[in-house]
Amino acid sequence: MSFSASLKGITWNHTRGYVPLVATAQRFEDLTGGVEIRWQKRSLKDFGDAPLEKLSEDVDLLVIDHPHIGHGAARQILEPLENHLPAAFLSELAAASVGRSFESYSFDGHLWASPIDAAAPVSSWRPDLMERSGIALPETFEEVLKLARRGLEAVPATPVDSLMHFFMICCALGEEPFVSADSVVSRETGVAALRKLRTLVDCCARECLVRNPIQTYREMVTGDRILYCPFAYGYSNYSRPGFAPRVLRFGNLVTMGGARMLRSTLGGAGLAISKRCANRSLAAAYVEFVSSSICQRGLYFDSGGQPGHRSAWENVRINTAANGFFASTLKTLDEAYLRPRYDGYMRFQDDAGSVVHKFLQQGGDCEEVMTRMEEVRRARK
Repeated sequence: MSFSASLKGITWNHTRGYVPLVATAQRFEDLTGGVEIRWQKRSLKDFGDAPLEKLSEDVDLLVIDHPHIGHGAARQILEPLENHLPAAFLSELAAASVGRSFESYSFDGHLWASPIDAAAPVSSWRPDLMERSGIALPETFEEVLKLARRGLEAVPATPVDSLMHFFMICCALGEEPFVSADSVVSRETGVAALRKLRTLVDCCARECLVRNPIQTYREMVTGDRILYCPFAYGYSNYSRPGFAPRVLRFGNLVTMGGARMLRSTLGGAGLAISKRCANRSLAAAYVEFVSSSICQRGLYFDSGGQPGHRSAWENVRINTAANGFFASTLKTLDEAYLRPRYDGYMRFQDDAGSVVHKFLQQGGDCEEVMTRMEEVRRARK
């Protein structure tokens, strides 16, 4: 078959990240009469860490993490979407945002990606094992620690996950990171957050230090040792019957130090157009198609995707199919902390994540860890 036009895109290597884009590309081809969109995939680590310059070298479309936006804007790697998408459609997307997802891709007066996927760390558990053991779901951070001390809990603690948990606990202690231009967070709050995080990770198996959320969920659904995970970036796939050997249930986060729920760190994914794209109008038409409410509630979810459109999160059919994943975690996403997106933040995230991870792995003095994080902050402004 000869195609009237073709585009290339890159996303990340998981059913949630890859399959819905292949499915929507095929449907877009059906609708347009011969437009080919070929998707390739990269690892979850590269999704979060790889420079946009490298990813955009030979593609028209990119699925990206929002903290890359400042870097991409400063180097003119991405195409502003408001130049190609109808203003009314963008207004509709903004109104349908899950938490601050739409805002996360807006920077320096432009929209650099469309929020096709929404995520944040949420709780998860094996309902069959919880029922068999007679253990109640934790409601407080103290109860999370008690369950972890029994060896029944896991938390992903790779460098980037460790830093996201650090941000979350700082918020729980009453201080958002990066409020001050001169520091990540106050010394008092940072030290207290490190101690709480270290206490939890010390209660879990050492393997947690090398597991990301996907690897944590795989361990939970293929074995019977882990009953509960207090926070990991949610993957609705694992709540759907038939996706894995066992089904997980997902919910909001526990409280810490009072009645307020923990605030996790917003994730998700956006669909962007590379500045190198020669057919930007066609790419924009595909972005609009994938981002639309009808696609997000239909083909995108049905193909394994985790929609970014609020109408999908509130949809009865979708929640029934995913064991209530979306309705049960929406509050967490709505309240999630939004990371900085300035040019240089990703280098900070890489280096600071390694600092926190080393502390969790090897121990050390919390004051010295904070000093090192501040050095990284100053070097990566």
